[in-house]
Amino acid sequence: MQIGIFSIGDRTPDAVTGRVPGATERLEQMVDLAVTTERLGLDVFAVGEHHNPPFVSSSQSALLAFIAAQTRRLLLSTATTLITTNDPVKIAEDFAVLQHLSKGRTDIMLGRGNTGPVYPWFGRDVRDALPLSTENYALLRRLWTEENIDWTGEYRSSLTSFTSVPRPLNGTPPFVWHGSVRTPEVAEQAAYYGDGYFSNHIFAPPAHTQRMVQLYRERFEHYGHGPAEHAIVGLGAQAFIRPRSQDARAEYGSYFAGTPRFGGLSIGEYSDRTPLAVGSPQEVIDKILAYRSYAGDIHRLLFTIDAFGTPADVAQEQLHILGTDIVPVLRREMTPAAPPALPLAHAERVAAQASN
Repeated sequence: MQIGIFSIGDRTPDAVTGRVPGATERLEQMVDLAVTTERLGLDVFAVGEHHNPPFVSSSQSALLAFIAAQTRRLLLSTATTLITTNDPVKIAEDFAVLQHLSKGRTDIMLGRGNTGPVYPWFGRDVRDALPLSTENYALLRRLWTEENIDWTGEYRSSLTSFTSVPRPLNGTPPFVWHGSVRTPEVAEQAAYYGDGYFSNHIFAPPAHTQRMVQLYRERFEHYGHGPAEHAIVGLGAQAFIRPRSQDARAEYGSYFAGTPRFGGLSIGEYSDRTPLAVGSPQEVIDKILAYRSYAGDIHRLLFTIDAFGTPADVAQEQLHILGTDIVPVLRREMTPAAPPALPLAHAERVAAQASN
């Protein structure tokens, strides 16, 4: 089971002081968080992609390459890369380069994003989001697995005898996750290709996540990739921990109240309706362990801890609590009963391909 952190790179005002970190400062905070993530023994650090204020995470491959140079073991991922507005050729090239520089510590999570205005900024129409996702990913797979491609589609210029360079490390592309909150077609696409499905359910009630994951599992088996229980599931998580639950709720309340994303609900109301976990270490552990009751085995669990105006020092404190008090228990209690249908680690996938 992979456990890690994902950061969306927002520059939200500190909920207490009102101070907004500068772009350089915020990027450095993300790098520092990644380095601490490795030092504490977690597995993954992932970054989002946004092209609008107040975010700084517009160039994932550059940021992850910088992190790769300062880490040795940490798996570097995205959460998510916009398969709709990015050119598949550029995705293929950027993440192959990152693969080589990180010595295989690279995978990618693809999604449509949650910001409608980004589409015209890159010459796309939001109404084409789903067919763009389908066509672009089909091309991306070919770019990583074939050379001298002849290709014609609806949404980009044709390719004639084209080879993406560099080729994937050891001839094995990065592992692909398809990330979504609400779109069944994304779960279907992940199942069709036998890729991983990541449900970022921090804004959705458990019943919704259960339906999405169940759909993916059923279709994964339908397409012949293995039993449903071996389907490759990841979940997003959001937690705030203090030794005393009262302190956690009081402190997180200031961050919670400062963002419109929670619909005007109180922390208690939102926690009751969604997987948000705020409280003592044991309360957070109990809330996370309950994910299995509606999602089954989980192969990747990513926490967001630095968003919505949480100060950098507080995010670092949260990461230390996670790494020390929470993650060891989750590893012990949530290790999947069934292995994933495909290896997630690059070296293991290279070996599996060689044996086939």
